[in-house]
Amino acid sequence: MANATSPVAAEGLGFTGNLTLAESISQWPAAIWSNRDFLLLEVRIVGTAMACIYVSSQAALRRPPSARLPKKKKGKHGKKSDESSEDEYVQGLLLSDAIMFPILAGMVLVGLYYLIKWLEDPAILNKILGVYFSVMSLASMGKLFSDGLQLLFSMVFPEVWRAHDGSLFYFDNHKRSQYRISESGEHVYEAAVQSPLPGDYLSRMKQPGLSASLWVFRLIMQEQWKVNFTFLPFVEESFHVKFLDIFGVVLAVLANIFYHTTKSVMLSNIMGYAFSYAGIIMMSPTTFTTGSCVLFGLFFYDIYMVFYTPYMVTVATKLDVPIKLVFEGGKKASMLGLGDIVVPGMFVGLCLRFDHFLYYHRQKKQVPIDLKTTEENSGQLVTSTQTQPMVVRPDYVNPKSQWGNWFWTTRLGAFLSQNTNATTPELKAGNFPKTYFNAAMIGYLLGMMVTLMMLLVFKHAQPALLYLVPGVVFAVWIVGLFRGELHEMWIYTEDGSLDKEDVVVEVDGDGNVINKVEDNPKKKDVDTKAIEKTGSDKKAEEKDISVVEDEDPTPTTVFAFTIEAPASLSRRKTRRASQPTE
Repeated sequence: MANATSPVAAEGLGFTGNLTLAESISQWPAAIWSNRDFLLLEVRIVGTAMACIYVSSQAALRRPPSARLPKKKKGKHGKKSDESSEDEYVQGLLLSDAIMFPILAGMVLVGLYYLIKWLEDPAILNKILGVYFSVMSLASMGKLFSDGLQLLFSMVFPEVWRAHDGSLFYFDNHKRSQYRISESGEHVYEAAVQSPLPGDYLSRMKQPGLSASLWVFRLIMQEQWKVNFTFLPFVEESFHVKFLDIFGVVLAVLANIFYHTTKSVMLSNIMGYAFSYAGIIMMSPTTFTTGSCVLFGLFFYDIYMVFYTPYMVTVATKLDVPIKLVFEGGKKASMLGLGDIVVPGMFVGLCLRFDHFLYYHRQKKQVPIDLKTTEENSGQLVTSTQTQPMVVRPDYVNPKSQWGNWFWTTRLGAFLSQNTNATTPELKAGNFPKTYFNAAMIGYLLGMMVTLMMLLVFKHAQPALLYLVPGVVFAVWIVGLFRGELHEMWIYTEDGSLDKEDVVVEVDGDGNVINKVEDNPKKKDVDTKAIEKTGSDKKAEEKDISVVEDEDPTPTTVFAFTIEAPASLSRRKTRRASQPTE
């Protein structure tokens, strides 16, 4: 956190000194024109920072507690769909972090400052920190590159596309064909549309050999590969990855090698961008209260370190490591600390997930359910039935990784229309209202603009969080105040406590919930059966153990590393081998 809130810096903005505020404001037009090169740099920095926050917030979306995870369904080949990515929660911040963050950041920053002064030449420190950040950036860059490759892949190989006549065509990888859905819901395959590419022309490509290779390539990139790694007695892991994930890690390693070889500013910015991207995805303020306290704690820390000490500016300018974004143009240069992206960015991501939560929360329904109770009356068991409403959450639809589908199903000139985008359930789920997210983004933009104005006026490095934190936090809370949703903001949390089963409730005459009756009775039945099954399985395991003890011990694997191809590719290879040779 040493440079988590590095200031925006610039030199030589063309103002004359010892001017009052009114006189300085009167010189703004001339100063802006004379410093147009610098302002273009700042536009690039602001655009890059906002793009990083926007993309990272979208990537940080996950199933909100107001939606339930759909039941796993077996696909066409008997394989259950993988929904684990839709139900991921990250470790959230606590209120104590609002105090610890500035303290830890200050300790690291002061330590680096005096270490630089003691070394006199920070070249050795730059090399050590360069190696450290390079190793630490491998996972972040791998994530950034794999997601970027997935975006490019979806643009070339979408899951659905719209023809000129308005028909929607879907891809079937296993049948190597495209189909459209009729009014009756049937899949209609067309012989003329056999290519794995979208578009009225490319979908009718008449090159069977090339089409077959593209179908295989499409299937390889979309299917998940299983990686098994065993190193007993320490590690025994098994996980699924996509080919693009592996390729992203390879690109991250190559980028690190080139960075150490060339010390390229562009590669340094990419590494910094990757840190910010991963940081916003992984860090969650948990609640709006915690997020606001953390941001204002770093707000005061940033002001003190920039205006009242030489620590921040010295460390930010002396260290040549990917802890800031640096843009150069002509004789001007400007930089923005990664903390000025990550710290407000994680709060902006929380706002988007809150919008997502409200979208599903408003879709909750009350479904009548019959509750049976058995009582003993005059020595006889009497069963009575009572109908009570149950609050049922809607099923979750994952809106992520839909950029290619959105592009190929949206007509030219109608990109801003949500109705034209809502062609599939996933695209419809991605069109939820983003009120608080938009407010936070506007607050961030206004904060950056004020930061640039202060640079032009005072010709001194500015703590960007001084303007970003009030802009983002106040914009969100004010919107909540005017919408009457402060209570929802206050109780919203991402610690998992809101993720509860559907419950039976009591309602008044207007249908409002007045009391919670009991948890979902279906869940109790399932839990009882699970307990009984666990007990029987345990007894069976004890019997098996007693038998195994009398047999010869099985050899233990000490080290193993295997990669299993997708089952669909294995089946395709088997079918080809079974075909008779002419």
